[in-house]
Amino acid sequence: MSTGKILQLNISPGGVPKLPIPIAHVSRLGIEGDKHLYRLHGGPQKALMLMAAELIDTLAAEGFSVYYGAMGENLTIQGLPFHGWCSGQIYRAGTALLIFTEPRAPCSKLRPYGRGIEKRLLRAPGESGFYASVLEDGIIRPDDTIQLVDSVGAYASSH
Repeated sequence: MSTGKILQLNISPGGVPKLPIPIAHVSRLGIEGDKHLYRLHGGPQKALMLMAAELIDTLAAEGFSVYYGAMGENLTIQGLPFHGWCSGQIYRAGTALLIFTEPRAPCSKLRPYGRGIEKRLLRAPGESGFYASVLEDGIIRPDDTIQLVDSVGAYASSH
């Protein structure tokens, strides 16, 4: 099983950056207190956005002005190989159960972090981040594990 760690939880009153919080109450529409400025963001199919800390660190090393939360992610994850993220994967994060729904399409709101960042995030699968739906409400804290537990086919057949 693939396992990582939650490094940081982030919310905002809308837009980017999102700022760290010490605990996340997660339900069908995402983290309590998180808001979205644009109707293409949020909702049950895009309740949470996850990004790999390793990618954010790489982008910073490449000269982009990014940091955890800057990319608009709700969960900054470490140790979970983002190149393998795909729709239908089911993860336990803290006490919440999530299902990955679709890759995030980088938008123009990321441009302040550096020229060409949108194109850079499309270089390889998983690099732009991934949206998730919440299958079971729960609590997530920094340092909680995030673990792949199943795929959509096996979950659907057992529930």
